[in-house]
Amino acid sequence: MAPNTCTIVSFLLALTFSLPFIAFTAQFNVVSYGARPDGKTDSSRALLNAWAQACASRSPSTIYVPQGRFFLGNVVFKGPCKNNAIFLKIDGTLVAPSYNTAHNWIMFRDVDNVAVSGGTLDGQGTSLWACKASGKSCPLGATSLEFSNSDNVVISGLTSLNSQMFHIVINECQNVKIQGVKVSASGISPNTDGIHVGGSTDITILNTMISTGDDCISIGPGTNNLWIENVVCGPGHGISIGSLGKKSQEAGVENVTVTNVQFIGTQNGVRIKSWGRPSNGFARNVLFQNCTMINVHNPVVIDQNYCPNNKNCPGEASGVRVSDVTYRNIQGSSATEVAVKLDCSKKNPCSGIRMEDVKLSFKNKPPQASCVNAGGVTSGFVQPRCL
Repeated sequence: MAPNTCTIVSFLLALTFSLPFIAFTAQFNVVSYGARPDGKTDSSRALLNAWAQACASRSPSTIYVPQGRFFLGNVVFKGPCKNNAIFLKIDGTLVAPSYNTAHNWIMFRDVDNVAVSGGTLDGQGTSLWACKASGKSCPLGATSLEFSNSDNVVISGLTSLNSQMFHIVINECQNVKIQGVKVSASGISPNTDGIHVGGSTDITILNTMISTGDDCISIGPGTNNLWIENVVCGPGHGISIGSLGKKSQEAGVENVTVTNVQFIGTQNGVRIKSWGRPSNGFARNVLFQNCTMINVHNPVVIDQNYCPNNKNCPGEASGVRVSDVTYRNIQGSSATEVAVKLDCSKKNPCSGIRMEDVKLSFKNKPPQASCVNAGGVTSGFVQPRCL
C-alpha cells in the first residue's frame, strides 16, 4: 500500500480546496511587495520579503503570485518558520535567469508544512543546452526547484518548463506528495531529470506527465518508502533507481513501488543502475507493476556495470546488492531485440528476482532476454524469459 500520507493529504486539501479556510489566512500578494509581471524586473526581493512575513506569522498564510511573467533570480526560502502552514499559490509564470551559474534556482530549506500549487517555472534552459551541445565552456546550469531537509511538503498542479538541469529535487525530506505535475523539456536536453528523490522517506508521486532529456524519475541513495503511480514518461530515460554505488559507503534504496506507468519512446523503461566498483549499497523490496512500454529501447534493465568513460572502475565488480525485485504485468513493445537485460554483479548476484505476467514484443515477434548473475523465479506468461 502507499506510504502514510494522511498528514500531507489533509494539508493539501485544507490549503487548496477549503475556500473558507483560505479566506481567513494571512495573504501576501507579491505585487504588493514590488514584484512586476513584465518578465524582466527582478522580483526576487519581493518574494523573499513575502516569505519572511509568512514564515514569521503564526497564522496559516498564502503567498500569491498572480498571472503574468515574473523574473526571479536565485532564491532560498529558509526555515524553520513559526508558521505551520504556508501555501505558495502561483497563477503566473516564474522566469529563471538564463545561463545560471548557481546550483539551484528556487530552493526551500529546513521548512515544514509548505504547499506549492499551480503556475509555471520557466527554467529558460534552451540556450544553455545549445551551448553544451556546441562543446563550448558553459555553466553547469541550475535545478529549477529543490526541497531540502523539509517535512510535510505538497507540490501540486505545477508545470516545470525547460529546466537547465534537474526540474524538481527532493533531498533529505520526509512526507512529500507530488501530484498533477507536468515536466516539459526537449528529449535532447542534457541532465534534465524530471523528478529526483534522494535520502528521503515516505514520498508519493501521482498523476504526473514527464517529457525530458534524462530520467523521468531518478531515485538516489537513502530513499525508502517511495510510491510512484499514474505517470506518463516520454521522451526521457525512464524511471531509474540509481546510479547507486558511486561511494564505497552509501545508504541503500528500499520499499519502492512503481505502478500504472506508461513509457513512450523512452531510452529505458524500469531500470536499476549501479557503478561497477565496491560499495555497501543496496536496492531491495522493489515492485514494478502494470507498466506499458511503447517502443522503448530497454524496457527492463538492471545494469550493475555502469562505468562512464571507463574511468575509476574498469574491471571492478559492483558491491551493490540487488534483491527482491518484482516485475508484474509488464506489457508492450521494445525498440530493440533484447527487451529484458539483467546484467548483475559477479560479486553480488541479483537475488529474489520475480517475473510475473511479462509480455513484450519486438517488431511483433518475441524479443530476447539476457540475464547474467541473476537468480529468481517466473510465474504466468513470461516473454522473454531467462530466469
